[in-house]
Amino acid sequence: MTDLELLAQYKENGELPLLGELFTRYQSLVYGVCLKYLKDRDDAKDAVMQLFEKLISTLMTHEVENFKNWLYVTARNHCLMQIRARKGKFTKEISNDLMENQMFLHPEEEPDLEGNLTRLEECIETLINEQKQCVQLFFLKEKCYKDIANSTGFELNQVKSFIQNGKRNLKICMERNG
Repeated sequence: MTDLELLAQYKENGELPLLGELFTRYQSLVYGVCLKYLKDRDDAKDAVMQLFEKLISTLMTHEVENFKNWLYVTARNHCLMQIRARKGKFTKEISNDLMENQMFLHPEEEPDLEGNLTRLEECIETLINEQKQCVQLFFLKEKCYKDIANSTGFELNQVKSFIQNGKRNLKICMERNG
């Protein structure tokens, strides 16, 4: 089955073995991302498990068109949040020779993915402040419309509009800079 078929079946009946099969396909990619950012094998293993647990509920409410790319971004954001949370704590640098190489695992797709992520980050910066704020809260912090409205003071319809227009502007920017 394809990623999208597995995801659709999981969303339909909530059977964890389906999600497990889907996650297993990209577990080494997730581990590599976590190891790259967290620089500690045990922390990276813990992050992989936390991400799987997070997916159980998150995937039920999010529309995902490309699971691998979405999972990569989710893993990266999870690690960045952990790094921010432990700011000031000591970490040990891991040699690149010891780290599992993502390029070896997915050589044909990885450069494009990194380039797309860089362009996406640049395009987010071009949005007007309201759109940028709502898009970041919705997609990166995974907040719902109501929570975004409460934290920003915008009306619910404004939040929906900022996200919709922000997505459209991001798509235009990505296509223009692609």
